[in-house]
Amino acid sequence: MDTKKLDAALIALVEKKIQLSNMNYSDERYDEVEEQLHDMEDDFIDKYGDFLEDALEEVHDTHDMDSEVLLPTAYLAQKYEKVGQHPDGRPIYEVDHKEGVWVETEKFPGKEARLVLIPSPTRFVLSVGKHREEVWKA
Repeated sequence: MDTKKLDAALIALVEKKIQLSNMNYSDERYDEVEEQLHDMEDDFIDKYGDFLEDALEEVHDTHDMDSEVLLPTAYLAQKYEKVGQHPDGRPIYEVDHKEGVWVETEKFPGKEARLVLIPSPTRFVLSVGKHREEVWKA
């Protein structure tokens, strides 16, 4: 798997999500940008879905998660924030600890845990309260 291409595709998705989140529904381009985002998500799943689903299975097994594995795009955050830049120019993103898909994990019984997909580098992060743990990286 070419992880640089995976990361570039994920960054493009995140940038499109950021663009859409900065638009009002009344914006005449909103529907067009939303459609572009959906097309990008479909292309992303076509190219990288199997690879990321295997990674998700591994994460679920390793962290004793009882939740069902969803499509990788389900783990995208609703809101990403650029917080810096890598030396090679790639943006650095962060998400709120309440972003991502709710998962049940034996590792943190009775606690609200969320799994989210973040680019640059492509990784899955598990958040339990304010505790964050990178559980997989491409």
